[in-house]
Amino acid sequence: MPYLRLKTVGLLCALLLWWPVSSSAEPLSWPGNAKAAVNLAYDDALASQLDYVIPELNRHGFRGSFYVPAAAPLLLERLDEWRAAAAQGHELGNHSLFHQCDKQRPGRDWVAPHQDLSQIPVEAFAEQISLANDFLFLIDGETERTYTPPCGDVRVGDRDYLTPVKPLFLGAKSIGSGGVTPSLESLDRFGITVAVPTEVSGEELIAVVEEAARRGTMANFTFHGVGGDYLSVSREAHNALLEHLAAHPERYWVDSFVNIMRHLRDH
Repeated sequence: MPYLRLKTVGLLCALLLWWPVSSSAEPLSWPGNAKAAVNLAYDDALASQLDYVIPELNRHGFRGSFYVPAAAPLLLERLDEWRAAAAQGHELGNHSLFHQCDKQRPGRDWVAPHQDLSQIPVEAFAEQISLANDFLFLIDGETERTYTPPCGDVRVGDRDYLTPVKPLFLGAKSIGSGGVTPSLESLDRFGITVAVPTEVSGEELIAVVEEAARRGTMANFTFHGVGGDYLSVSREAHNALLEHLAAHPERYWVDSFVNIMRHLRDH
């Protein structure tokens, strides 16, 4: 009997060693076996994004992400154009109602007192973020969305406001630590860091996506103005990045942030 028991145990061990690892343990791969996922995002609903960026993205067949404060004047003034962009596959992301930032942090003199995020109850700001989702739904009909916190602020005073609103989103961006994701193994979908380029060259932008391809991870940009507006990059630099991405479709999967987050969720 002891011999039979040992033999049975040995057979079970052999079966466990032979049995294939489940697909959930397989390394993540990007669509088309691309080396890196790349998201091109644009904050604050600016004129240069409608006038220049969206036509350029369309020309290359890329889908971008546009984080629009629901109360941004240009959102209502040119609503048909934003709705058309969404119909073309571009993402309209949540960027809160009023783009409120913490006035108490250094360099925030420009924040109006009534827009000071530190003076708003967490619960009230969470309700505003939820309402911004509803507003965007009326524009594009989408029910899955991502979030970029205005100014990168994720706290109201000394309280974290991001955690209560996580169920509303597939993912969120975080300012800091650069635009290249170091590793996918311990990725936090609600803390994906971004590059916020201003006055950079095309070569500097291209270096970011090349580093992401070397690592096999992600590159995330958050632009503002392109060839105008504020926190701007030149059209030449932006176009150099687009041309590089378009020339190497086998290396880069360029898509909206919400689609990249869907891929990470599903895999």
